[in-house]
Amino acid sequence: MDGVLVIDKPAGMTSHDVVDRIRKTFKTRKVGHAGTLDPDATGVLILGIGRATRFLAYSQTAPKRYEAVARFGITTSTQDASGEVISEAEATFTEDDLRDALDGFRGEIEQIPPMVSAVKVGGERLYKKARRGEEVERAARKVTISDLDLRAFVPGANPEATLDVTCSGGTYVRTLVHDLGDALGCGAHLVILRRTEAGGFTVEDAIPLDDVVPESLRPLADSVRQLQHRTPSAEDAEHIRHGRAVAPEDLDAEEGAFVAFVKDGDLLAVYRREGDRLRPDRVVSS
Repeated sequence: MDGVLVIDKPAGMTSHDVVDRIRKTFKTRKVGHAGTLDPDATGVLILGIGRATRFLAYSQTAPKRYEAVARFGITTSTQDASGEVISEAEATFTEDDLRDALDGFRGEIEQIPPMVSAVKVGGERLYKKARRGEEVERAARKVTISDLDLRAFVPGANPEATLDVTCSGGTYVRTLVHDLGDALGCGAHLVILRRTEAGGFTVEDAIPLDDVVPESLRPLADSVRQLQHRTPSAEDAEHIRHGRAVAPEDLDAEEGAFVAFVKDGDLLAVYRREGDRLRPDRVVSS
């Protein structure tokens, strides 16, 4: 059994909880997910079953889109509503001030991963250290915010803003909100997070977890939906099945780009451009 599930993850469950539920539904241990969502977050969670688990990395590193609600004037220990309040400050900025501040967070920026993240430091995940009350130094990481738009603004003692965020894989939206609060001089934390797009799928494609049935499984090729797809010639298809390099005459992928070879609806492999050839990155085992 190989394929992809696109789940609308409910609040109150970890991504691993969802994986466990699907393992029981499909009676298989070979289930993985492409990109963790925090327990309080909802939205698009892509799961792979069987051979699809080998191809989830392409969705995991691909850009994602979120709807995020930020509350200003309050900073928490986890950068979201689940943490303890550690500081409060008066939020006196205007909507125009907020729009100006957003300009500083578009494009390539640096983020320091939060302590409640799965990043490993010293061989241990940060959230395990955080549970023991430890705070360790973390190296900043470069991420890209390709779109950051203000959808709604509610003024008040603790103003709230609804943000539409499109960002590179590995971006922490809670940290984006936290840093935005710092830029405005009053602090902020994430109140609501919903992933609206990932891996070429939107929330309209997603199925509520309680509604998942075996017929919900999408084909293996959907595990690389966001990649460029090509239909190989019969000759190239034979080479691809054996993991040999190919050089299509109409090669139009950029250097280093991934290309999914699909024939008659079946995923054969994902290749990567190196010079004037495409070389195998992952081949579907027969």
